[in-house]
Amino acid sequence: MAKQHILATSGGFVRTDRWNVVQPGNTMRELLALTGKQRPRLLFVMTASGDDRSYLTRSYSAFDGWSVDLAHLELFSQPNADPRHAVLNSDAVWVGGGSVANLLAVWRLHGLHETFAEAWHAGVVLGGVSAGSICWHAGGPTDSFGPKLEAVTNGLALLPYGNAVHYDSEEQRRPLMQSLVASGTFATSFATDDGVGLLYEGVEPTRVISDKPDTGAAAYRVELVAGQVVETPLLPGPVHSQ
Repeated sequence: MAKQHILATSGGFVRTDRWNVVQPGNTMRELLALTGKQRPRLLFVMTASGDDRSYLTRSYSAFDGWSVDLAHLELFSQPNADPRHAVLNSDAVWVGGGSVANLLAVWRLHGLHETFAEAWHAGVVLGGVSAGSICWHAGGPTDSFGPKLEAVTNGLALLPYGNAVHYDSEEQRRPLMQSLVASGTFATSFATDDGVGLLYEGVEPTRVISDKPDTGAAAYRVELVAGQVVETPLLPGPVHSQ
């Protein structure tokens, strides 16, 4: 049976000293390493940004000189390839940020909710940032509906948890995530600071990876214990040892 991996992040790429130029961070490097391939096939899926071309170009450019075969799946205004074939023919998929609510609606129209479940079970490594993190979970706080964050609760739920991203940089994320756990909207949930990714093997969180390990950025387990919301920091490294 193929191993199942999801790398859910608030990172992936890091800025360089050149304007608008990024390079793969530790979280993206880990995504590629999980494929076990010397030259992995990486598929970009930028649905959450409406397949924004500048975002896509910047992501492609980040891999200049890398041993990786890049492709992308566009859905606007129509698919640029057969979606199922594009996903299942990849070693890893990276989902970009943007509107997770729009992403989920469009994916379901194109049957990608089923395709990604199939790919996950087949061993395709799934990952992404922000909306590309929340989508694999049951849901989480999102700004998809406006400046006041609300909950999205119709995620793909390959991971049966709530998920919060940008936990240290967007002030509405933490209180809303905690209130969603307190109300029972989500049970155990996980969150990531900017630049941090949480690796799941199957549905178990096993490792925290950081693009900026010297900053104290972390992941978090958020759960209800004896009627109180408890938030446990998960520092970079194996989750089971913390």
